[in-house]
Amino acid sequence: MNNDYILDQELSDQFFLESNIKFKDFENCIFTNCDFTSCTFQAVTFIDCTFVECNFNATKINYVSLRGVQFNKCNFTSVNFAMTDQVIYEFNFKDCLLDYAQFYTLKLKKMKFINCSMISVDFMQSDLTEVVFDNCNLRRAVFINTIANKADFTTSYDYTIDPEQNKLKKAQFSMEGLRGLLTKYDIIVK
Repeated sequence: MNNDYILDQELSDQFFLESNIKFKDFENCIFTNCDFTSCTFQAVTFIDCTFVECNFNATKINYVSLRGVQFNKCNFTSVNFAMTDQVIYEFNFKDCLLDYAQFYTLKLKKMKFINCSMISVDFMQSDLTEVVFDNCNLRRAVFINTIANKADFTTSYDYTIDPEQNKLKKAQFSMEGLRGLLTKYDIIVK
C-alpha cells in the first residue's frame, strides 16, 4: 500500500504496520480479519468503511476520522477513542469487544452499540444523546457527567448510572434496569 488514497479495496488477513496506515485515506473499503495492534493511527481517514473481525486491542488511535464506519465483531479492548476527529464523524459497533475502552468527553450522538461487551468503558463527560445500547454488558461502565438524553438502555444490563450526576431526560430503561439507577441509595428492588 503505497498510495495515500485507497478506494474500493477489500483487505483480508493482513497485519498492518504503522507505515501501512499513517497519513492515509481509505474510502469504501472492507477490512476482514486484519490486525492493527502494531499501529498508531495518525492523520488517518476512513470513509464508508466496514471492519469485520479485526483486532485493535490496545491500539493507539490518534487523530483518526471515522465517517460512516461500521465495526463488526472487532476487538477494541483498552482503546482510547478520545483523540478521534469530532468534526464530521459517524461510527457504530456490532458484536464488538469494547472492554476498558475510553470515550471520555466525546460527542457520540445517535451511535449504536449492538451486542457489545462494554465492561469498564469510560463515558465520563460524553454526550450520549439518542445513543442505542442494544443488549450490551455495561458492567462497571463509568457514567459521570454524561448527557444521555433519549438514550436507549432497555435491553442492556449490569449498568450503574447515577441520575443525579447524569442528564437522563427521556432516556429509556427496562424495569429490570431500574436497579442500576438506584444503586447509590442502597435499597433493595425485587
